[in-house]
Amino acid sequence: MKKGKVFTILVSLAIFFSFLGIASAGTLDEIAQRGELRIAVQTQGAPFSFVDRNGKRTGSSIELCELIAKEMGVKIKFLNYDWDGLIPALLSKKADMLAADMTPTLKRAMKIAFTEPYMYTGSVVFVKQDSPIKSLEDVKKSGTKLAVLLGSTGENDAKKAFPEAELKTYKGGGPLLINAVLGGHTDAGVNDGSAVTGQSASFPPNSIRILEGQLSRSPLAFAVRYDSPDLLSWLNLFFLHVSLDGRLEENLNYWVNSLDWKKDH
Repeated sequence: MKKGKVFTILVSLAIFFSFLGIASAGTLDEIAQRGELRIAVQTQGAPFSFVDRNGKRTGSSIELCELIAKEMGVKIKFLNYDWDGLIPALLSKKADMLAADMTPTLKRAMKIAFTEPYMYTGSVVFVKQDSPIKSLEDVKKSGTKLAVLLGSTGENDAKKAFPEAELKTYKGGGPLLINAVLGGHTDAGVNDGSAVTGQSASFPPNSIRILEGQLSRSPLAFAVRYDSPDLLSWLNLFFLHVSLDGRLEENLNYWVNSLDWKKDH
């Protein structure tokens, strides 16, 4: 009888510890076992993530993600979404992480966990080159029509800075805003400054003009689910390493702080 009880206890402990092992298996283990890192991105956001003239997916965020997968020793799979589909894709576990030029706002952080910021930027206002609008003060006039991306930081900044303006929201990527301004559908557009600079390179030279001054100064970061603390810690360590060895600076200088990428893509 005693041997039977001991055997039962040992089996129970084995089952308990096996479940404990499963429970402790994190997102990094899942990625390693799968051999693939799944990342939610958008493809309308030069210079961060876009398809170039050769049909290749590329950009600042894309190259950083490829470097992340290389350091992990796994393959990479990019999942395409419009801006407002990125967070739902992450929360539904279709993706392991989110990589976009996204600001880690307090509201978004109620749903997803952001890495430490890897760069800083801010919202700007842009108009057609021949627009009578010369300054941010001109934009404050009642009835000014502004193009913004649905759910973006630019949309929130526009609401705060220009309460009398008429906002027209677009679902998709930044080029839609530039098209809206150039097509005369709106008087101006509001978006991330680095995105406007990069995306304007795909339009006729000097077709738009960025007004002097920023509406905000915001960090940019990648994101994971709150149930992936191991992946979050790993990504923070990754950004620390690439910032110290110069790879992050090299990436940003090529893609974000200049238009050097334009001749290659």
